[in-house]
Amino acid sequence: MKTRFLQRMICHLVTLIFFVTFSGHHMNAQNVKVTLDLENVRMEKVMDVIEEQTHYLFTVDDGVDISRRITVKVADAPLSELLKQMTQDSGITWSLSETNIIFSRKNAPVSVSVSGKLSDNAGRPLPGVSVFVRNTSVGTVSDMEGYFSLSIPAESLNGELEFSSLGYDVVVLPIGSRRVFNLILSESSMELDGTVVTALGIRRDQKALSYNVQEVSSDLVTGVKDANFINSLSGKVAGVTINASSSGVGGASKVVLRGNKSISQSSNALYVIDGVPMYNFGGGGGTEFDSQGATESIADINPEDIQSISVLTGAAAAALYGSQAANGAVMITTKKGEAGRLKVTFSSNTEFLEPFRLPEFQNRYGTGLNGRNSGSGIYSWGPKMAQGSGYTPQDYLETGHTYTNAFTVSGGTDRNQTYFSAAAVNSDGIIPNNLYDRYNFTFRNTTYFLNDKLRLDASASYIIQKDQNMTNQGVYANPLTSAYLFPR
Repeated sequence: MKTRFLQRMICHLVTLIFFVTFSGHHMNAQNVKVTLDLENVRMEKVMDVIEEQTHYLFTVDDGVDISRRITVKVADAPLSELLKQMTQDSGITWSLSETNIIFSRKNAPVSVSVSGKLSDNAGRPLPGVSVFVRNTSVGTVSDMEGYFSLSIPAESLNGELEFSSLGYDVVVLPIGSRRVFNLILSESSMELDGTVVTALGIRRDQKALSYNVQEVSSDLVTGVKDANFINSLSGKVAGVTINASSSGVGGASKVVLRGNKSISQSSNALYVIDGVPMYNFGGGGGTEFDSQGATESIADINPEDIQSISVLTGAAAAALYGSQAANGAVMITTKKGEAGRLKVTFSSNTEFLEPFRLPEFQNRYGTGLNGRNSGSGIYSWGPKMAQGSGYTPQDYLETGHTYTNAFTVSGGTDRNQTYFSAAAVNSDGIIPNNLYDRYNFTFRNTTYFLNDKLRLDASASYIIQKDQNMTNQGVYANPLTSAYLFPR
């Protein structure tokens, strides 16, 4: 009995000591006093002074700007008051743990989800309806029950949502604060009687075809321009997956229709321009050993010369061009002259390129390991660095620019029409010394003879294209790998 009583007393005593110690530490964390008088200094400097005066260490979440300049003046004030001064009107929130002060960004919506159901006039669900944010690549299609769900970036909420399907009127609605779109699409007899371009430039009624075909107008290609216009089709054609390479402006892209067809061979679609198949270089993908930064033939096409694009899938569509179109075909019809008055157009487009996301790096410890300079040049956990002396890949990357200018002339009579275009694309990428320049000149003349029984259609294109130091993908010969591994 005495032994059991003694054990119970020792247990209570240990619990009491732990409670008193923990409570005292917690109270100390809530009543720490600090004195600072700093004017127009970087927030990092204030953080270092707080770490010297207290037992707290700072933890900074990704995206928090601690390089901003602030002014703080407190005398024997609680730590919480100083933290409020530091983060006032900065979009930063703070919290305390036992040993850390945590800085994080105030929550802001990155994207918003919208959904709905699409039906016809009879109340039947409409599958396969294309739903996308206009002038962007954000889009989806409705499922077999007519339902859709789409995540829209916060910066696109002021835009418009477009609903389109073959045989139905296009519906365009502003997004704003609306999150549910239950719509009834009306049938369009005009689209049901539409024609599309098939093999060798032959036009046929779309409803008479035994295979799937979708047509894209030139407005969707030239609305938001890309040096490789194939990237502009992303989100605009159902069942089409477009993977743009990391080679930069004008880089090759992989177009896959209805999923990959082969593990070892290319699943890229065949490109056909005005009925003539084109052998395309690039776009086949690669591994870390054989992937090279390069452009491709289809990227040399001037988007301003495109009249329409038809996407053909299925075995019946592939039969039009043999085994080369086993993965599907992208039919491109170019513009030609129009009868009537002389028509002149000019367009100019400027883009600024920046990295979308960078890895998070610490800026406190330099080259080395375990707090010491171990002689290794790839580790960044050595001795503590001087304030503000850290390296970041942002120092290596640059702001890229792309300038696109196009000029077209069209005119003629009922018997003879002429079309001419000239375009220039000049770009410097985010990788130093990465350049891409392309100049397009196109001439086309269409003449009718023998009471329109004979038509002579001749066209010629001259392309000057130069690329320099396009970024390799994978690991080997990729400059980004070295930029990320460079010691702090």
